Amino acid sequence: MNIGLTGGIACGKSTVARLLVSRGALLVDADRIAREVVEPGTPVLAQVIEAFGGDLLQADGSLNRKKLGERIFGDAEARKKLEQLLHPPIRALMRERKETFETEFPDKLVVLDIPLLYESGQTSIVDEIMVVYVPRDVQLVRLMERDGLTLEAAEKRIAAQMPIEEKKRLADIVIDNSGTIDETERQIESFWTERGLS
Repeated sequence: MNIGLTGGIACGKSTVARLLVSRGALLVDADRIAREVVEPGTPVLAQVIEAFGGDLLQADGSLNRKKLGERIFGDAEARKKLEQLLHPPIRALMRERKETFETEFPDKLVVLDIPLLYESGQTSIVDEIMVVYVPRDVQLVRLMERDGLTLEAAEKRIAAQMPIEEKKRLADIVIDNSGTIDETERQIESFWTERGLS
């Protein structure tokens, strides 16, 4: 069995992913794969530099992700261009990892952690979708605290994603992460038990 794990920015998806992994789930992390495909020397990194400029390369040959993020935020065309470069190799690698896990560990839960699962139209690659949810006002405060952002910058990042209430409505499983870590853990525990996972 596999699930897609998603939610809004700063909703606590990483926390939920950790709790699932600590119970024995296998994790395919889209963000980690997104970093892998642009490691120094990869063809994808070369394409990104060609498209967005050599000043994005750091001294060690790695991509300055923060600078790239600043360059594409608020520029829909640039973001689209970047997605066209990154999404195909990321998706191919994710599918490959998922299939490997399912073949080698058929009795394990495979979790595909995909922040933009709905936005990127990848819902068909998973059996069920778990959304990590917090109300928008909590999301805003957490994002500002976590990333040291102004209210305006945080609003902009949240606005770039599908509204969290919409994700919650579409979810097969909702984990409400607006309370304590213990409350979140209890929800994971009951999901685990209900599914008969070991």
